[in-house]
Amino acid sequence: MKNASQQKQAKRTRRHARIRSQVVGTSERPRLCVFKSNKYISAQIINDDLGVTLAAASTLSVKGKGTELEKARALGATLAVDALKKNITKVVFDRGGYLYTGKVEALATGAREGGLSF
Repeated sequence: MKNASQQKQAKRTRRHARIRSQVVGTSERPRLCVFKSNKYISAQIINDDLGVTLAAASTLSVKGKGTELEKARALGATLAVDALKKNITKVVFDRGGYLYTGKVEALATGAREGGLSF
């Protein structure tokens, strides 16, 4: 019998598998993938055709103080700047099975404000 945290992780894994069956990053539109731990949030821009990570950032690398939502928004903006340096303007968003609220939504908003379109 699974405990509550194992059930929660299994549900997220199922949601992520459902999302990944539809969302694929190509060289024209790479995939912006989100991962959340209990303490940090990280994001990568991935070309699934080649299996290559084009850009990556984490709240560990975001400087400054602020709330978790402010850090997630700054993370999105930082990732967008890195992507624009590599001539990436369009991505497909992979929320990783997480609900599109809170930190995930803030990261997406920061990325859009930074110049990425999805």
